[in-house]
Amino acid sequence: MKKPIYVLLMALALTACQQTQRYTQQSPEIDAVKALFAAYESGELESQRSFYAENAEIFYNAPESKPATFDEILSKQTMEIADFSEYSIEFDDDGIEMVVTDKGETWVNVWGEWQGTMKATGQKFVVPMHETFQFVDGKIVKDFGYWDNSEIMAAFMELEAAEMAPADSIPQ
Repeated sequence: MKKPIYVLLMALALTACQQTQRYTQQSPEIDAVKALFAAYESGELESQRSFYAENAEIFYNAPESKPATFDEILSKQTMEIADFSEYSIEFDDDGIEMVVTDKGETWVNVWGEWQGTMKATGQKFVVPMHETFQFVDGKIVKDFGYWDNSEIMAAFMELEAAEMAPADSIPQ
């Protein structure tokens, strides 16, 4: 009788000590995010669609109450990158991680910099950014992105003002 109880207790002890991996810097989800960024950088914006679930919600500098669809983001990206001669997302290997939360959710977090050069002026921008992606069954279902693009917006406003200045200063 002692032997079965001892075996049962040992089995319980061994399984109780096993933990699932909750943090990593290497995973298929991380590879997917890197491929997503590569598609963005190559200008193949439509190919990003394959990484997202059909009903994915995207929140770029937006509260969770105002999700965007992939099509809305694709339209904005297309318009925004048209003004840049080059652009990229840069991050170090330690700037990307995958975590599994206490609720069992899988998230990939990225800390890096968006870099770009404005076509009209040659001005270069470096914008710190953070993006976090929730994955379910290998697809992104939520994407939160945060960055401060006010320097870029100010540069576009200055350019627009400079282009309008000669028309405003014509004597009548």
